[in-house]
Amino acid sequence: MRRSDKEIDDPSLLDKILKRALICRIGLIDGNKPYIVPMNFGYLDGCIYLHSASEGRKIEALKKNNQVCFQIDCKTELIRAEQPCQYGMKYYSIIGWGKIKFLENFTDKSEALNILIDKYAPDQNLNLDRKKMNNINLLELKIDEITGKKSGH
Repeated sequence: MRRSDKEIDDPSLLDKILKRALICRIGLIDGNKPYIVPMNFGYLDGCIYLHSASEGRKIEALKKNNQVCFQIDCKTELIRAEQPCQYGMKYYSIIGWGKIKFLENFTDKSEALNILIDKYAPDQNLNLDRKKMNNINLLELKIDEITGKKSGH
């Protein structure tokens, strides 16, 4: 990292960012083109969990190449100055790499879905229907490498 003074090397802070952020952008390869998709996500024990429809461009690309890059940020704030070139930004951000695994069985899918529900709707009770679970994809992104950066915090 060019700016080592902004590097986050504290694993507990990286975990906090992964748990707090609301959007995870995954970068994948679709044929010979990069493709970025913003997604809701859950995080637990070194894995990011993503919910998806059972078909579409993202799913087809992941079936061909399950290696992804991901990006997450939180607590972003524009810092104004007298001149636009002096503006800055407060943020926490993460970039990481890993492989996507399609969760297949009901137990794995329901555990992953519960991680997302606990994050976005913790006061809701989830009634999982096996038939409905067959029509969605739950993806596990095992983090292989991660780097974090902060500014203004």
